[in-house]
Parts: sequence; structure tokens; C-alpha cells
Amino acid sequence: MKIFITGATGFIGKHLVRQLTSAGNTVTINLYGDEISPFDSTVGTYKFGNETITEAIQFFSNEKFDGIIHLASYVQSGDHSSKDIANLIDTNLKFSTIVLEAAAQAKVKWFINTGTYWQHYNNADYSPVNLYAATKQAFMDIARFYWETNRIFFCTIKLFDTYGPNDTRPKIFTLWERIARTRETLEMSPGEQLIDIVHVDDIVNAFALLASHLHRQHAEVKNGDVFAVKATERYTLKQLAALYEQANNIKLNIRWGARPYRNREVMVPWENGKVVPDWKPKVKL
Repeated sequence: MKIFITGATGFIGKHLVRQLTSAGNTVTINLYGDEISPFDSTVGTYKFGNETITEAIQFFSNEKFDGIIHLASYVQSGDHSSKDIANLIDTNLKFSTIVLEAAAQAKVKWFINTGTYWQHYNNADYSPVNLYAATKQAFMDIARFYWETNRIFFCTIKLFDTYGPNDTRPKIFTLWERIARTRETLEMSPGEQLIDIVHVDDIVNAFALLASHLHRQHAEVKNGDVFAVKATERYTLKQLAALYEQANNIKLNIRWGARPYRNREVMVPWENGKVVPDWKPKVKL
């Protein structure tokens, strides 16, 4: 397959590019601004957005990509501030729609979008945890026009929490690794919220498998489908900390209950969403 990937310089993107190229696929990635490719010359690059959309359509048409995997996103994990609004709209709506329009105009066969379980506060069909989640839903609503009018085959993979090697994001395991090293005390919420966390290898397997299904026109994958890549077991944050301590033979200095739960804290992650056909997580926590 010949695939164009946005957000390829991020945590999940780096792992995905390496898996797809090692499997013999041809990959081109989007670079934003002054970004430098972390890959060798076998991975093509394109600075989407530096030219007009007409030139982007021409680039997609010339390259004849089979599909797009859209990982690029401006993520805001908690409440947004007013300075976040421009980036949330520009990246999650404007840029995403331009990429989708260019792909549709160039007759790219399929497009895999990335969503979040934060679109489902209290397990609702739709209730955004924050403005970031609202922008992710807004793009899916825009994309509905494209797939309902058969301009492109469009699917979404919604992710839960993720972890794995070489993760520089300020995620929970990164924080715990730091306090285990420094012996500082970390103030946390009461810790009763359930955590659904999946290893990055399983995440990229889901993307690669769905891309393969779309390439082969798998009968169980329908236009507009939404898939959830979730763990087989969920743990409370407290239970997760205990497992981390046991696995690393350490004691974390955590003050449980020293901080309140966040506004619209997800106590029980989204429980719906179908699984990518033939996919299941293989890496045990």
C-alpha cells in the first residue's frame, strides 16, 4: 500500500510509520512548519499547508496514495484556555478538513481518522469532556458529508489511554517514573476513576489492520464506521499505581485525594464502539 500519514512525528505516529514500512508499505509523512523527519530517506515527506489546496490536490493525485491515516491533532487534556482556541480550530477542524478535501478531490480511496473516548462523557452517544473532544466530534460531523456522498471511504478509530517505549508525553507512567527516580511526592485525585490503557504496539496494529481491510475492501468494514481500540481489562487509577509498583519493585510517594477530580472527570470510559475485525490486544499490562 501507498499511505500518507499526518501526525507521524508524534508518539503513535513514529511507531506506526516503522511498522508500516517494515511490512513493505510505502509511506509519506506530513511535516509541519520547521519539523524534521525522524525517519530515513525511504519515508517521503511533504509540508502540507505550505502551498494552496490546489497544489496539495495535485500532489495527492500525482502520488496516487491508496489511503490517508490522519493522526495529527492539537490535544488539550483538561480545560482549555482562550489561547488554545485558535490551535484547536486550526488543527482539528480547518487542517483536518483541508486534508480530507484534498484526498477526496484526488480520488484517494480511503481515510482513517483518529477520535477519542473523551467524545463520550458518562458513556453518552456524544457528550464532550472538553473543547478538544468537541472539535474531534465536529470534524467527524464534517466528514459525514464526504462519506455519505461517497466522495471517500471514511472510518474513525477512537483511542483510549496509551503507553509504550520512548514516550516523552506527560502521561501517567512518565510522571510515576519521574517521582520514582526523584522520590518527590505527587498529589493526585482519590484515584477511583477507571483507566482503559493500551500499549502502542496494539494501537498501531489496529491502524495497520484497518488499513489492510480498507485496501482489500473487507466486507465487515462499512463506510462511516467507528472503531474503539480498548483494553480487555480496566483498572482504577489506584489499582494501576499498585501494579506499577509491583512491576518495578518500588513505592510511589502519592498523596491520594490531595487534589479533586478534574472538571468532567471520566470515571467510567466509553463502553461502546466495535472492534476492528480480527484485532485484539496482545500486550498485557
